[in-house]
Amino acid sequence: MSISPSKARALLKRIRGLRILVIGDVMLDHYIWGDATRISPEAPVPVIDIARDTWTAGGAANVAINIAGLGARCSVFGFIGNDVAGTQLREILGSKGVDALSSSGKGMTIVKTRVMVQHQQLCRLDRESPAKAYSVDTAAAVRGLSKAIRAADAVVFSDYAKGLLTDELVATVTGAARAAGKFVALDPKPKNQLSFKGLDLMTPNKREALQLAGIESAPGAPFPAAAVCSRLHEKYGTHYIVVTLGEDGMLLSSSGKVIKTIPTTAREIYDVSGAGDTALACLVLALTSGAGLEEAAHFANAAAGVVVGKLGTATVSPKEILDHLSTLP
Repeated sequence: MSISPSKARALLKRIRGLRILVIGDVMLDHYIWGDATRISPEAPVPVIDIARDTWTAGGAANVAINIAGLGARCSVFGFIGNDVAGTQLREILGSKGVDALSSSGKGMTIVKTRVMVQHQQLCRLDRESPAKAYSVDTAAAVRGLSKAIRAADAVVFSDYAKGLLTDELVATVTGAARAAGKFVALDPKPKNQLSFKGLDLMTPNKREALQLAGIESAPGAPFPAAAVCSRLHEKYGTHYIVVTLGEDGMLLSSSGKVIKTIPTTAREIYDVSGAGDTALACLVLALTSGAGLEEAAHFANAAAGVVVGKLGTATVSPKEILDHLSTLP
């Protein structure tokens, strides 16, 4: 069972009145598309004949353009360098209707380049500075963000463990958002080991949930849903936990108790890049608009089901969600 097209349409209508603030590690996603028909005489590697290059927003910036693509107003705070990649990223965000609130820092704009050959990712090349280059002065950042926090209906932390999000920044922004009565969500990265408490929503994937909970699971063993959700709630005090399970759908938890697992609605899975960003964006929008957890999860699941059917980091439109839902039993 999924959300009906009529309920999704009503939800999308409510979403259009929302304003969301995203804070996190923004980046530029670069794709090199080509073909390989021969091996290099210089080394045992394929020679790629490049057909085209494409660029889109990645990381926290992808969360932001997913939010804007569904009709809400969105601002994103993250480091964008004074370089060619930074100019491209600002232009992409502007073209999608996202207000870029660039943080201070001394690094290069983070760029992930993926080489795509015959619809498969051959390799990924990352350009980024050390994490300290992206750190910010918390007091100054929060002063600069205070107006955006008050204007927003929700604040979303998108952590890619690149250096922007720290315990101090998350705690201070969360305190300001809570004081203003705002919904607060986090997509965490265990590598960053953030310490946080009392958020409304967190959205780890299966591997991240196990790591955050400190639970080891044998290969092939069933996912220990009850133990993971109980431990995460005990440790972080987050009201809702949604664990994205890839091809197995989404696990929903409230106050540490497992509610249910929703199976995926994806018809075909070509590329999971950015699907977690889409799920996070949709969950936040739906919950902030007044939907219950199950309705929000079905909505996010449908959106993610569309995105994984596309190659590369992608977003989803209201029409695509409604069309997808109309094909489900």
